[in-house]
Amino acid sequence: MRGDESLALWLYGYKLDALERVLTESGKNTQTVMQARLEELYRQYVPVRDRIQINERIEGERLAAEQRAEESRRVSAFHVTGNGADMYFKTDRGYELLETARRLRLYLRKDFITDSYAESYAGCKQITADEFDALVGERMDNTGKVVGAFDIDFDKREFSAVNIMDGWQTFAMGDVSAAAYYACRGDRLTTEQRWTRLLEKLDGKEITSAGHLSARNFSFSDEIIENDEKLNFYINTNFDADAVFGTHVCTDENDDYINLYADYDMETGRVCDTLSIILWKGDGQTEEMSYTLNAAEKEVLLRAMDTYCQKQTGGMDLAVYSARCMAGQQAPLTEPTM
Repeated sequence: MRGDESLALWLYGYKLDALERVLTESGKNTQTVMQARLEELYRQYVPVRDRIQINERIEGERLAAEQRAEESRRVSAFHVTGNGADMYFKTDRGYELLETARRLRLYLRKDFITDSYAESYAGCKQITADEFDALVGERMDNTGKVVGAFDIDFDKREFSAVNIMDGWQTFAMGDVSAAAYYACRGDRLTTEQRWTRLLEKLDGKEITSAGHLSARNFSFSDEIIENDEKLNFYINTNFDADAVFGTHVCTDENDDYINLYADYDMETGRVCDTLSIILWKGDGQTEEMSYTLNAAEKEVLLRAMDTYCQKQTGGMDLAVYSARCMAGQQAPLTEPTM
């Protein structure tokens, strides 16, 4: 791509001084006048057809340059909660887990001269909740553009980050701060060594959090049931359901329990937006509830559904099995895999 190029002209100094004096008195300058004259020469001698082609080429190169710049841009997305208020923003600089954990520790230690966590990121741009969810989805797609997606809750003291393999990973904020200190202690460590230290400190410390269901939360039992162009999966609740759904079943104080279901829309090939929850109470009453899934949760749930479907059907993936069901050619399921 070519840009502006200079053209050297020579004029005896006395003559140039006189010309600049006259032009200045009339509110002009030599460079502006000469630029205009050069454009006049271009229009006078270059045919219209050539000028059109040249303009199209310049515009094409400009658009191509913008596209390359956009493709090379790396961003990070943040949802920050504090004092009951939510803020969504993104940064044009790609912050990964290691750097974000380090910056969180600095903020908690009040090493930043700002009262706002978002303001500690230079050039942050506020976005909507939907835009944040879209960036989370792009992070899960691993396009390379979104290098980090984080949900940082100062009210709950929780730190959540999207892992492209497992979805959300949530930790207590204090554990993240301690891991960042351990990872960044010492000046001679390589970046790889710092990553290793960080992950070692966080290993085994994941917690269950609403809005951050991950691959470890999605396991299934029973048959896959076809119903109204959807496939229904029964999800095992071998995790802290109370922390996610606001129930009170993970206790010996009552006999309450829940049944949890997820649906796959065979027509669209997508996980449905909500999980269905049936709360069975000890007194025999039931209550129907729902849980709205975000982009990362849908992606890891879809992967888990596909894996379970292959186990249940002797190797048939979810897309193929759905197509056969839609065509009325449902193959018999094998015995449920527990």
